[in-house]
Amino acid sequence: MLTITRKLEFDAGHRIPDHKSQCRNLHGHRYTLEITLTGQVIDSDGNSDNGMIMDFSDVKALAKQHLVDVWDHAFIVYEKDDKVREFLASLPDHKTIVIDRIPTVENLAQVAFNILKAVFIDRYGTGLRLHKLVLHETPNCWAEITE
Repeated sequence: MLTITRKLEFDAGHRIPDHKSQCRNLHGHRYTLEITLTGQVIDSDGNSDNGMIMDFSDVKALAKQHLVDVWDHAFIVYEKDDKVREFLASLPDHKTIVIDRIPTVENLAQVAFNILKAVFIDRYGTGLRLHKLVLHETPNCWAEITE
């Protein structure tokens, strides 16, 4: 199986409401996202993407449009974390993303995978699909999802 991977970074805040340690407090991370795609190599003379599974600049543009720019410099909050949601709503023009699960790196990776899976599926008729997503919360801690 041939794959390609594109890495992007973004900054976002969150909290883990019931956590036993410091992560129950409002805080942020410099997240690193790795998107791995699989598919057939494009074989079409004269095509800009000839010889590629997908142009890395297209991977970046789509990931930024559908995920990275949406989450970058936002606070990602669990829909049941009412006090934090109320607080964030009191801040004018605050960028808040509400999700249906606690924003652990595991859950954020799953949400990101679900978003991007639909974006990349078979865009060129070459069987393109999201194969794996890795989300680093810190340089030493991450979650991976493989289809």
